[in-house]
Amino acid sequence: MGIIKKFRIKSFKQKNFIIDFNNVSLSYGNRLILDNISFKISENTIFGMLGPNGVGKSTIFNLMTGLIAPNQGNIKINNIDATNYPVYLRTRKFKLSYCPQYGGYFSDLTLLDNLKAISEIVIENKKIRTERINYLLSRFELENLKDIKAKFLSGGQRRKLVIALALLAEPRVLLLDEPFAALDVLTIKMLQEIIVNLQQENRITVIICDHQARDLLACCDLAMILSNGKIVAQDTPSNLVKNIEAKNAYFGESFKFN
Repeated sequence: MGIIKKFRIKSFKQKNFIIDFNNVSLSYGNRLILDNISFKISENTIFGMLGPNGVGKSTIFNLMTGLIAPNQGNIKINNIDATNYPVYLRTRKFKLSYCPQYGGYFSDLTLLDNLKAISEIVIENKKIRTERINYLLSRFELENLKDIKAKFLSGGQRRKLVIALALLAEPRVLLLDEPFAALDVLTIKMLQEIIVNLQQENRITVIICDHQARDLLACCDLAMILSNGKIVAQDTPSNLVKNIEAKNAYFGESFKFN
């Protein structure tokens, strides 16, 4: 598969850090999940997270959204300490949207009724609500599927629906949990193009975690590798795959990119 990302952001020094984890640790009982990690994500970038199963990628998403709180450290969103902000406040104040790996839609509702149901929660003005739904149906080429129940959609169609639902509120930050899992090559390429276009056209910060390393790196500006509760490497995709710590912790010697 060819590289999807048409450009890479070269410098982040002048950009606002929209996500800032500072010395964050989290344990479940005696099991340490995240061990004093710190990292920053600049706005209007596509940022990837890679690592073995159980390393804490989804946990980081849960910390960002406020589903769980860290044992220590703080989390800033758009330069405001949001560590103790509840989920609904993070969604409204900081315009975060989350696309889970599984579910995220009403299976017995049609695609259109799914959009209508969520839009009634996040968009007050009825006219704007209708305009936004029509825009997303067109943007994701879902018009011909709008009267089909979500449970009868293909995996790729459901993934597009979940992303469209997350975009109803016009978020500034979009979290994608394993968006490429269990999809065919053509559907993955379609989603990669959607993700890159969202960043370029809508100025959205996109944060992705996935086990499909090549597919993730193909559309990211920066990515980091997690292992044993620590961040072992963080860099551009081309530099990351050459990093010895990243190879030892995740990629291995045989991994090729480009």
